[in-house]
Formats: sequence, structure tokens, C-alpha cells
Amino acid sequence: MNPAVPRQRADIVAKRAPRRVSVLGATGSVGASTIDLLRRDPGRYAVEALTAKTNATALAKLARELGAKFAAVADEAAYAELKDALAGSGIESGAGPSALVEAAARPADWVMAAISGSAGLLPTLAAIERGVTVALANKECLVCAGGLFMRRAASVGATVLPVDSEHNALFQALGAGRREEVVRMVLTASGGPFRTWAAQAIQAATPEQAMRHPNWSMGPKITIDSATLMNKGLELIEAHHLFGLPSSALDVLIHPQSVIHGLVEFRDRSVVAQLGAPDMRIPIAHCLGWPERVAGPADRLDLARIGKLEFEEPDLERFPALALARAALERGGGAPTVLNAANEIAVEAFIGGRLGFTGIAALVEKTMEAAEPRGLFAEPANVDDALVIDRTVRSLAAELMPQIAAKAI
Repeated sequence: MNPAVPRQRADIVAKRAPRRVSVLGATGSVGASTIDLLRRDPGRYAVEALTAKTNATALAKLARELGAKFAAVADEAAYAELKDALAGSGIESGAGPSALVEAAARPADWVMAAISGSAGLLPTLAAIERGVTVALANKECLVCAGGLFMRRAASVGATVLPVDSEHNALFQALGAGRREEVVRMVLTASGGPFRTWAAQAIQAATPEQAMRHPNWSMGPKITIDSATLMNKGLELIEAHHLFGLPSSALDVLIHPQSVIHGLVEFRDRSVVAQLGAPDMRIPIAHCLGWPERVAGPADRLDLARIGKLEFEEPDLERFPALALARAALERGGGAPTVLNAANEIAVEAFIGGRLGFTGIAALVEKTMEAAEPRGLFAEPANVDDALVIDRTVRSLAAELMPQIAAKAI
């Protein structure tokens, strides 16, 4: 399996405090959970850099509170606000894509990569290039450029720790055996807010309804992806790159309680699972302290109170996005990049009221059909190639959207 995800060994000695950390995407949901953990043990960490997309005021407040050396906002129009808010603090500041890369390249030895979307590709790669530990919460790095990303991490000796609760669960469960003994990995999914809805009702689902995730508190994009099950499809692609398993050895299981987050089956048919409350601070704390365990604030898991754990197969007819993602994984090359870009356009249109809920998967499918004969399924040779595919597909999906929306699906 891919050496960029490290073995869990008892003889690894952790760096002692203070661990210098940077948080890319500090004002998002994953960033907020990371900041919460940093606040709880300030003597253990020193903050090097923080970034945000547009919220300059919140970013400046965090930078001052945590004593960051550098703060950057992605939106160049927000730079004046950030600079004013940091006046007199001695904290350096920047704005735009180059500033995000600068934040990632600063001298931290642990970087939380939580910038959402393709905007996170170059900053995360900049962190990887330093050969440090990167806690990876950005799906696009692996979905859009997973092969080259993991190869580069391995070549420079960077450590990639998976932050997503499911991949982190698999990483933890791997500690029960050797990589070569693994025959199957299972990602669990809550099923989202529409798990029990009839197909006709799903067709009329609104953004407000899709945002009511039963277990997790997340940002809008990932919450909508959870409702379509596209999120679980993207996680299949991520798992392939993180753990080096083919599609045939990766499964998805609907588990409404979100207590078991991932399972690893070994060749002797032993199955090892990681359990925990649905709280992102658990996998983040695992990555933040790795290879040690740090105290975490999440609720203690009370199985007696929960009473029962349920499981079911995913329904690919009501939730076709999962099948589209697996097909992209099996097709390989640039297909996952195409899938991701089309999905981002579709979700944005759904949130904006320009596309129905079932139109998300329909637009992704139509875009993928149109992209292949245009040569967009070719394997990207570098991140720039992946970004070119991403931009091209976004334009293609936008062109195709009116005909999908007109079908009122």
C-alpha cells in the first residue's frame, strides 16, 4: 500500500511540544474543530499560519488570539479588511492564491489542509513539498490528482494523515495487522437526510431539506454531497489513493447511527472497526497528536444508550451519484477530476435554486459523457494539468446545465 500514509508503530517517538502548526481553511467547519483543539492545549502548539476564504475579520481575530505569524485570505478583495484588522499586531498578511501557497510553505511541522475545493490543491502540495506532516481534509487533492499527489508525498518523505472520519477510521483499524494482510475496506455512510424517502419525494427535495444532515454538522457543499451520496463516492476514490486498494476491495455500507466509521477486513476474515461519536474533533485529535494520543473533548461513546446499530446496502437507483463515482474510480485517469468538477458546478446550481436535487447526478453523468470524447479523461501529468481539466469541465457543465434543468428532474 502507499507508503505516504505511515505505519502505526509503537516505537515512533512523537515530537514534543510545542508542535508548530498551520491551519489552511481555519474558519471552515474542519478548521473550527481544529482551532477548538488548539485552544484546549495551548502550551502544546505554536501557530505558524492561518488562512480563510473571505472572512477576514474572523481570520484576524483567530490570528491574534493564537499568536499566528502569518494570515492569508483567498479573496483579494478582503485583503484591506484583513490588513486593517491586523494593524499593530506584527502578524504578516497576504491575499490571493499565492498567499495561500505561502501560508502552506511556511515553517510548520504539521499542516491542516482544510481548504475546500480545487483551490486547496496548490497550497496542499506546497505543504507536501516541505516533507512535513499534512493532515488531509481536502478531498480534491486525492480525487483530482491522487496518483501524482501521493507519489510526490512519498518521494519527499511527507506524512499524509487522513482527517475524514471514515479514512481516519480505516487508518486506525489498520493498526490491527499488516497492510499486505488486508483484503477489504468498508466506508460507512449515514445515508443522509433522504435515506428513507421515496424516489418521487427526493425529486422535489429542497436545499433546506438537503442541508438537514441527521448526524454531522458540516459546510454546505459536503452536506449536499452527503445527501446525494456523492461524498461517499469521492471517499472511495480517496481510499483508493490513500491505501492502494482497487475498487473491488472497497465497499460502502449505510449505517444510520454513524457510530462505526470504517471497517478493515483481513485475510483471516477478522474485521476490525473504529467506533466513536459523530464528532470531527475525534479524527482531528488523532491526527494532531499522532503518533501519540491526545485528550479529546468529544462525548464518550455510550453504546448502551444508543441501543442498536443498523446497516443496509446503498440504493444506487435513488442515489446514482455513488455509482457514478465508482465508475470514475474504475475508469481512472482524469475521470475523477471530471466527476469532481461537474459535481461542484451541479451542487452550486442546486444551492442557488437553478437545478433540482436529482439534477445533480444527472448533470454529472451528462458532463462525463461529453468529456470523454473531448480527451478530458487523460491522466493529468501534474497539478496544473488537473486544474486545466477542472476549469474546462466546469465550463462544459455550465453549458450543459440548462438542458438538464429543463427536464425538471
